[in-house]
Amino acid sequence: MTSNDLYLAKGATANARYAVDIDPKRAGWTYCGLRVVELEPGGTHTFDTGDSEWIVVPLQGGCTVQTDGNEFQLSGRESVFSGVTDFAYVPRDARAQIASGAGGRFALAGAKCERRLPARYGPAPEVPQEERGSGNCTRHVRNFASADAFDCDRLIAVEVVTPGGNWSSYPPHKHDEHRPGEEAELEEIYYFEIDGPNGFGYQRVSPSREGGSDVLAEVRSGDAVLVPDGWHGPSIAQPGHDMYYLNVMAGPGDTREWRICFHPDHTEGYR
Repeated sequence: MTSNDLYLAKGATANARYAVDIDPKRAGWTYCGLRVVELEPGGTHTFDTGDSEWIVVPLQGGCTVQTDGNEFQLSGRESVFSGVTDFAYVPRDARAQIASGAGGRFALAGAKCERRLPARYGPAPEVPQEERGSGNCTRHVRNFASADAFDCDRLIAVEVVTPGGNWSSYPPHKHDEHRPGEEAELEEIYYFEIDGPNGFGYQRVSPSREGGSDVLAEVRSGDAVLVPDGWHGPSIAQPGHDMYYLNVMAGPGDTREWRICFHPDHTEGYR
């Protein structure tokens, strides 16, 4: 793919149903997908999950998710910068409805999968959180659907908030090879939001092999970057503007795991 295929500006994948609609065919890979639905007050959105598992993640506002005879009340949040949110897992081969009395924006992080797991609610207080890195590489990670925090078949999803002026996704790292015990093969989507008007950030993806992915993009709220392979990072936040990204990952491995390899030229003093 070219860099133009991997950087998706706000609106590039929008349609009548979704503000963002990235399916595996659009991304040129096999598993990962991401949708963002915007609901007016009193609005509803109904979708069939097909051959994919999905997690409904409130970006702004709260909602009710109905699926498989269950009803999950998601309190949500004022914005992605105001804190962690609760969420709902919707299995493959199901029909789901999202309804919001006050309206809002809701991400659907998805992955093609084989197993049909039960629909579940993810409470906000149970989301593991961590400060990663140090100094101007400090960032806050919300591991709501990391491989060791919440059971899915293939989907892995986390949120990262990088303070203004800081670097994250650093050192550059990759997960594009299957090397048991060392590295897992995972496709990945970065979806960005920037705090405050006129804010922006930068995202780098550099080749890990001849002809591999190569992107340097200025990113703003609503933009996305696809990472089919390659070293990704740093993600750089403009001073004075915190940067949020939602990472959606999935791959072909028999074991659902997040194993990464750091770039050997950039590891000293950072993790």
